[in-house]
Amino acid sequence: MKAKIRKIATFVEEIHTEMGRLVSPPTRKAAAVAVIENPFAGRYVEDLGELMDIGEELGGLLAEKAVAALGIEGTAAESYGKAALVGENGELEHAAAILHPRMGTPVRKVLGKGAALIPSSKKRGGPGAVLDIPLGHKDAAYVRSHFDGMEVSLNDAPRAGEILVAVAVTDSGRPLPRVGGLTKQEIKGEDGLR
Repeated sequence: MKAKIRKIATFVEEIHTEMGRLVSPPTRKAAAVAVIENPFAGRYVEDLGELMDIGEELGGLLAEKAVAALGIEGTAAESYGKAALVGENGELEHAAAILHPRMGTPVRKVLGKGAALIPSSKKRGGPGAVLDIPLGHKDAAYVRSHFDGMEVSLNDAPRAGEILVAVAVTDSGRPLPRVGGLTKQEIKGEDGLR
């Protein structure tokens, strides 16, 4: 493995009530987060291929861990998202190199599909910074009930020369959705939009 992983953390969130109303079954989200060494920290490098390879490695690993945390089969996941937080000696392009060219394919392989683009976010910060992972339905981007997000943070990451990389999945949409739009029962899943 090219990624030099310092640690991996997994977060699970279950919402049982919202505004005093029961959410049954509870909505659940899980995120798996890897803290890795940034091989290009503190210097400009033109070729970011090594980070692209790392993104490919981490995509499958983190998706597997997130799905396992929910205790579901990958095909039962409904939403997904990815995000990266670079330490102060990194640049946003390092996060982009991990997240975009190659990470999606292994995530989709774990989930059995994924016609829609995987929502993503990038930011820079230090230890304890909050990373917002955007979420959207994996097969149809227009399913409004699944427009959501998940926050994660680690008190000791990322250090200046590290990158925090996250993949999140859900087994449902938001609790008590009611803003209309395409429903998950109406999904065709052919073009990633509807």
